[in-house]
Amino acid sequence: MKRYMQTWMLAAAVLLIVSCGNDGEVVQKSGRSVQYFPNMYESVGYETYQEGALFDNNMEAQKPIAGTVSRGWLPYDYDNSTAGYDAAKAELTNPLPYAEKHLVKGEELYNIYCGICHGSQGNGKGHLVTTEKILGVPSYDDAGRNISQGSIYHVMYFGINNMGSYASQTSTEERWQIAHHVDALMQDLKGLPRKEFVSEDAVMTATAGVVKETKGNATTAIDVSNQQASKAN
Repeated sequence: MKRYMQTWMLAAAVLLIVSCGNDGEVVQKSGRSVQYFPNMYESVGYETYQEGALFDNNMEAQKPIAGTVSRGWLPYDYDNSTAGYDAAKAELTNPLPYAEKHLVKGEELYNIYCGICHGSQGNGKGHLVTTEKILGVPSYDDAGRNISQGSIYHVMYFGINNMGSYASQTSTEERWQIAHHVDALMQDLKGLPRKEFVSEDAVMTATAGVVKETKGNATTAIDVSNQQASKAN
């Protein structure tokens, strides 16, 4: 009994202390006199739509500075339109050398994002098609399609028909790696030999040249060469 009394007295003392709050900032914000771990209630960093005297219009959320883009991202030169698709198909070339490491990575990414619909062989008979969840996925070698690596990249960037965009799931380099693999699958479906891999020295030379030019990391460098290739070819 004595132990229970001590417990109740301790609880009562804690409640009394908590109830003896002041009228400071914590009370005004929360309506409570004391907060347990206030940093779990009041964010240390600025919230997106939080008021703040440091910012224009007293609002944390601001528009980007004119003429700037997010770090690691560069504009894409082609519009999401039929004309943009046709232009990318005709002009856009893959800045990545046709190296084994890129093809291996492209196959891995293809099986993650594309194979479920297009099939592991690119014949349009992925799991969702064979189980009749979706219909009408074409084969890469269908007559009249004549897809190019530029059109493959464009479709992954914007999506087309029932296929959504994969720009948020994949980087620029990863989309070009997938384009290499799709091109290889198309050659297989047509019964044509795949292209020969370039040498490791050629890969290093191409990569070094681009990185030197952009003074950025590999992904940014490929982004830049992509934009230059889109206009130069």
